[in-house]
Amino acid sequence: MANNFQELIIKNRDFLKDSIRKSVDFSKTGQNNGISPPPIQKPYPSDAALIDLVVKDDWENMFNIPLARAVKNRVSHRNYSEDPISLEELSFLLWATQGVRLVEGNNTYRNVPSAGCRHSMETYLAVFNVDELECGVYRYLPLSHQLILEFKDNELREKLINATFRQEFAGHSALTFIWTTIPNRMEWRYGPVSHKVIAMDAGHAAQNLYLACEAINSGTCAIAAYNQEYVDELLGLDGVDEFVIYLAPVGKI
Repeated sequence: MANNFQELIIKNRDFLKDSIRKSVDFSKTGQNNGISPPPIQKPYPSDAALIDLVVKDDWENMFNIPLARAVKNRVSHRNYSEDPISLEELSFLLWATQGVRLVEGNNTYRNVPSAGCRHSMETYLAVFNVDELECGVYRYLPLSHQLILEFKDNELREKLINATFRQEFAGHSALTFIWTTIPNRMEWRYGPVSHKVIAMDAGHAAQNLYLACEAINSGTCAIAAYNQEYVDELLGLDGVDEFVIYLAPVGKI
């Protein structure tokens, strides 16, 4: 048993390496075979009611904090007050983590880096205590800086706690970010090399969330331990072409 455990550890270390790049035939990727790239934003019904977020060209004047202080103060917060997050503050957090600066063809340049500018992630929000928003699960539309309500659920708090193996703070936040990936966005360009960099992209977004939270007197704590099948089903995902990769509750401290 001990040998099998150690073998599994050694095998899984390969995910962290880039050795695979030397053996991949990139001529077989969708990009190199003339296949159109996947949409850069997950589609939504044409008659869906969209929620406008706050748009600012001068966020630095609204939530101004020295970068060195934000980095120095950054810690994981698991206890939150009952104060709500404002819609303006949520708009800032979404801008900081997935906000689009420029669209050029099939590329979006955002406030976080992504391998090959592919940005495979989608942002869902389990909203519990945000001004002007009803409790429910929303999805961020980065191309228009809007939200769409996916569904309401009176038991959402408890389900988020269950989804994170009873980590209570996941359901006692003002809201919880739930990042998913649509792997084909990255696979279209990089094939089997895609999956390590998808994980790296999630880390970029989470760190921006940590720093942005410092600017609004809030905190977060990224969660990597969760019930994959449970939370995928909760969001209505197939678990293959889209699935959850990271969560991060946010609340006032």
